[in-house]
Amino acid sequence: MRVTKHRLTRFASAVLLTVGATAAGLVAATPAHAATICEQYGTVVAGNYVIQNNRWGTTATQCINTTSNGFSITQQDGTGNTSGAPVSYPSIFLGCHYSNCSPSSPLPKQISTIGTASSSLSVSYPSSGTWDAAYDIWLNADTNVSGVQDTEIMIWFNRQGSIQPIGSQTGTANLAGRSWNVWTGNNGGNNVVSYLFTGSPVTSLTFDVKDFINDTFSRGSVYGNTNWYLTSVQAGFEPWIGGVGLAVNSFSASVTTGGGTQVPGTPGTPTASNVTASSLSLSWAASSGTVSGYQVERATGASSTSFSQVGAPTGTSFSDSGLAANTTYRYRVRATNSAGASGYSGIVNVTTTSGGGGGSGCTTTTSVQSSWAGGYVLTVTVTNSGSTTLNGWHSTVTLPSGHAHTGSWPATAAVSGQNVTEANVDWNRTLSPGQSTTWGLQATRGAGDNSLPTVFACTTP
Repeated sequence: MRVTKHRLTRFASAVLLTVGATAAGLVAATPAHAATICEQYGTVVAGNYVIQNNRWGTTATQCINTTSNGFSITQQDGTGNTSGAPVSYPSIFLGCHYSNCSPSSPLPKQISTIGTASSSLSVSYPSSGTWDAAYDIWLNADTNVSGVQDTEIMIWFNRQGSIQPIGSQTGTANLAGRSWNVWTGNNGGNNVVSYLFTGSPVTSLTFDVKDFINDTFSRGSVYGNTNWYLTSVQAGFEPWIGGVGLAVNSFSASVTTGGGTQVPGTPGTPTASNVTASSLSLSWAASSGTVSGYQVERATGASSTSFSQVGAPTGTSFSDSGLAANTTYRYRVRATNSAGASGYSGIVNVTTTSGGGGGSGCTTTTSVQSSWAGGYVLTVTVTNSGSTTLNGWHSTVTLPSGHAHTGSWPATAAVSGQNVTEANVDWNRTLSPGQSTTWGLQATRGAGDNSLPTVFACTTP
C-alpha cells in the first residue's frame, strides 16, 4: 500500500499539485550513523531524527548520503517538468510523518503546551539546477498523523529557477532576524503559508519554530490556533532539475513544555494621523493572543534601518512628539508578554509638515495593502494637518526609480515622471482639521527589487 503526501507548489504562473510519499509500511527505518539510501521511500534513523529519500515524482534513481544529523543528494537522475511537480522531497525530520515517528518523538504536541520549539540547521547548495530549499512545519487540528495535515508552513531558505510558493504574496514578516515575503494559498488538501527569503539565501539559521507558527495564526483562524498540534518539523529540498550537491550539513530540533502563555501574534502595520510639524499619532490592529503591551520603534530618514524604542503603550495607539519639521520618520511595532516578543509589524513612513503653525495644510502617508515579487498596492492617506477646513487637495507619491504606475482610484492619477498625484473628487474634497481620506495606488517593480515609495507630498489650493 502506498501512502501519499499532498504538497502544492507554484511554478512561474502555474499552480500544480505535487504528491510525495513516505516509507511507512514500505521500507522500515533502520538505525544508521552513515548510510546511502537509493530506495524510493527508504529511511534511516539518525539519532533523534529520521532521514527520508522520499522520491515520489519520478521512477529515475535518486540517492542520498546520510550522516548523524544531515544528508546530501549524491545522485538525482529524474527530471521534473518545471510547469509541474518536483521529483522528490528528501528531508530530515523530528516528529511523526505518515505514521513514521522519530525515536521517542515529542510530537504531536498541543501548541498551547509548548514552551519553545528550537531548531538550528546549516545547508549548502549547488550553483545549477532548478530546486528549492524548504523547512516544513506541519500542524493538525488533532493528533492523527496517518495522512495529510491541516496546515503546512514552508520556510523557503533558497530557490533556483522559475519556481515560487503556492498562492500569492499577501504580506511580509520579520522573524528569526530576517525579512520574509509571506505567501498564502491552498493545495486542495490543506492550507499553505510560505515564508520566502528576501536578500541573500539562508545558509544557516537558529530560530524558534513557534515564531513562525504564531505569525501564521495571526494571519487568520483558518490556519489554526493554539489548541491545534505541531506534528513534525522537516528540513529538505524539492528538486526539479539537478539537485546533486544539495545538502543539510547539520540539523537539530527540540521541543520543551511551557506554561501555556504564547508569544503574541504580529500586530498590524501602523497608520498615521494628526500629523503636524512636531507630532503625530499612530494606531494599529491588535495582535492575537495574550498581550501585555506593545513596543513602538522609530527610525529617522526615509530609508533608515536604525530603529530605537520610543514608546511602550498597553493599547493599540501611540502619540509621538518633539519631532523635527519636514522630516520623514519610520515606525514599526511589536507585541510583548511573559513569553517574549512577537515579530515586527510592517513599517510606515510619515513625513512631518513644514513649520509655521496654523492655517491650512495636509499630509500624505502610506501603508502597504499588498506586496509581491513584481509590484505592490498602497493605501494612501490624506490628512488635514492644519487648523482650518480644507476645500481641495493634491496628494503625491514619488515612485522609486524603475517602478511604474499601473492604476489608482477613486480617480485616475496624474503621472509626471516618477510622481503620481491624485486630486480630490467631489465626495472627499472637504476635510475638517484632523480628518482623513484615502486613495489607492498600484505599481510594478523589477525582479529582486523589494523597495517601496518613501517620498510623499500634499498641497492645498
